[in-house]
Amino acid sequence: MSRKIELLAPGGDVDAIKAAIIAGANAIYCGLDIFNARNRAANLSFDDLVGIIKLAHEYECEVFLTLNVVILEHEIPTLTKLLNQLVNTGIDGIIVQDLGLFNLVKKFFPSLHIHASTQLTTHNEGQILFLAKIGATRANLSRELNLTEIKLLTALAHDNEVLTEVFVHGALCIAFSGQCYSSSVSVGNSGNRGRCSQACRDEYEVTAAGNKFPLNLKDNSAWFDLPDLVEAGVDSLKIEGRIKGAQYVHTVVDSWRQQINTFVDTGKLLADDSALYKVFNRDFTNSFLKGNLTKDMFIDNPRDNSFTHANEKNNAISVVQIQEVQQDLRDDKNKIVDEVAAKVATLNIDKSDLSLSFSGQLDTPFTVTIVIDEKTFIVESNSKMIASEQSAVTSDAIAKRFKSFKNSRYNVAEFDFSQLADSLTIPFKELTEVKNKVAYYLNGEKNVIPAVTLPPLASHPKLNEKPTLSILISDEKDAHLGDLTDADIYFKLPESFKKRCNKQRDILVRNPRFIPWFPAVLIGKDYIEAVRILEELKPERIVTNNTGIAYKAFEMGIEWIAGPFLNTTNSYALLTMQEELNCAGAFISNEINRNQIKNIKRPANFKMLYSIYHPILMMTSRQCFFQQTVGCNKPSIEDGCMLKCQKATTITNVKGISFAVDKQLGGYPSIYNHEQFLNFDAVRDFSDLFDEFFIDLTDIGSGSKEKQDKAQLIKHFEDFLAGDQQAAATVTGMVTVSTNAQYQQGL
Repeated sequence: MSRKIELLAPGGDVDAIKAAIIAGANAIYCGLDIFNARNRAANLSFDDLVGIIKLAHEYECEVFLTLNVVILEHEIPTLTKLLNQLVNTGIDGIIVQDLGLFNLVKKFFPSLHIHASTQLTTHNEGQILFLAKIGATRANLSRELNLTEIKLLTALAHDNEVLTEVFVHGALCIAFSGQCYSSSVSVGNSGNRGRCSQACRDEYEVTAAGNKFPLNLKDNSAWFDLPDLVEAGVDSLKIEGRIKGAQYVHTVVDSWRQQINTFVDTGKLLADDSALYKVFNRDFTNSFLKGNLTKDMFIDNPRDNSFTHANEKNNAISVVQIQEVQQDLRDDKNKIVDEVAAKVATLNIDKSDLSLSFSGQLDTPFTVTIVIDEKTFIVESNSKMIASEQSAVTSDAIAKRFKSFKNSRYNVAEFDFSQLADSLTIPFKELTEVKNKVAYYLNGEKNVIPAVTLPPLASHPKLNEKPTLSILISDEKDAHLGDLTDADIYFKLPESFKKRCNKQRDILVRNPRFIPWFPAVLIGKDYIEAVRILEELKPERIVTNNTGIAYKAFEMGIEWIAGPFLNTTNSYALLTMQEELNCAGAFISNEINRNQIKNIKRPANFKMLYSIYHPILMMTSRQCFFQQTVGCNKPSIEDGCMLKCQKATTITNVKGISFAVDKQLGGYPSIYNHEQFLNFDAVRDFSDLFDEFFIDLTDIGSGSKEKQDKAQLIKHFEDFLAGDQQAAATVTGMVTVSTNAQYQQGL
């Protein structure tokens, strides 16, 4: 084999990164203490990052920085300052969730390589093309994909000069990454901002199927799937674990390094994966990769399974046997800690001290001599020094200029002026040129990229003076609601379609007023069928929560609106979609509050929308929530499950709060908050900003709550938009369990 297989390791702190490097990682992904989706990790200071880059590059290991959260408008100046620093560090790539970052980097920081985070939920062909169009050089594919799907997307990615990476070890989320709001909704800590409280690992009241942890998946392990991943063309094998310690990272990376090397050298695999069980794990599954979504993917214990595994492996039954086995494992764990600590102790990421020697005599150039890593560099001025009493270049003037010298790799610790004569000068312009040449050498013999100042964005006027209402339905039986209103009527399409079935297309044909609304997740044949609807109907306008459908609409010249599940939080995200893919408008995220909304700038001829009434989605999964709750006789999910299953239930956490487990026919199992989102404050605050306020009348996610009179809801919402404040009280009386907490707390 000649193709490089990258082993990509997590680094939550400096020691974990050092451990990954010496264990044989080809690349590290790590985060700073801002703008990254693992704020529970120790994370790095900027000086730490620079030192890590230097150390890693000495070991021919790349470093990728995680900036994988949604960005708020007021954070753009801080983000820009960081990007200005990053471009001169030698960083090998940044990992990004927010679409606005693509616009910023493409325009102002083109030397940075952008990797699309798993938070972008990349799972279909159109999304690969979307990411290639906006500037991604790599895509982390959704963890839910099987090998066949991975192979197809990787081939397309390569055709478009995009690399792919796949998670091969570590924790699995039950929800599609980037589509989970459970932590945000339940405790106000958004996973899209790195503050996931892992509600999926929480204990719940025992379900009918007998489980206390019905959402808890085993850990991912593709240990024996390496040949298939290589055959699929995957470029990078990614290990999860930025909140894990150095001993965990070293053990897992070292094991995978040996596995990859053995396979490359011999074409065979190591059978022994016992080392992986000696560090934290929840037992292992590869069911997503195999496309075999069984009950065996779940484990009713979110804590460390290593001791249980040791008991089972050694058939420890008696108290004495169990004590001996567990003591042996504790000894092994302590040995790993000590060995890794000894290895990383020898690695240094501190800045190197640097001495600068300044020299110059009458009629000779002004000279700076630098010694870097035993290499000597000499920088000379173009003109020669001349006598001057009034404007002499003194040691104080030079020290002042070079002390302000900002270099991320070295401490300028000492100045030597012993060879510089007194009462001499050169033009200060040339002194600056010399300083810039010194900067070039200290920057690895690369020109220092000057800092960028972003031009101010204009906020363009609304398309309509007064905001209008729009409604979402999912059943043709609700078509009569259109007779009651002039509102736009969006028709929610399912996430799964029966192959070559025209049911959804025919509904749209019979109801030309319906505007197709595409869901966030469309995998495989379901994406193909959704595209077929676009191609056969060629609607004037759509709303899509899936960037793959957005790309297809752009390609076909169909007007498209970015739906609420694209979670748009800043002006630059709007610009990415408009400038790159001709987006006509976007829903602004329901995760952000009034202060975070108010400064978003509208692009020209662009519609801005906001949902004021909807069920609150907490998570959506490719796995089945019903297997561990109400139970199911099927050993695994079948192709027809999404189309036929009509189960619904609730789960109740130990605090006594219940959540609806629901799905539409053709939909993925989803969990919804017990409260509906109802937000009249946004209308009061932003009628001058939003063109359209939206209400969801689908009944999906309502659980056991009483169904509302939809005709009355439409009337009252329209009355409120027309200025009738009493209408808000009427609706609040109808929707008795509601909240707008996200609008109050924000991100």
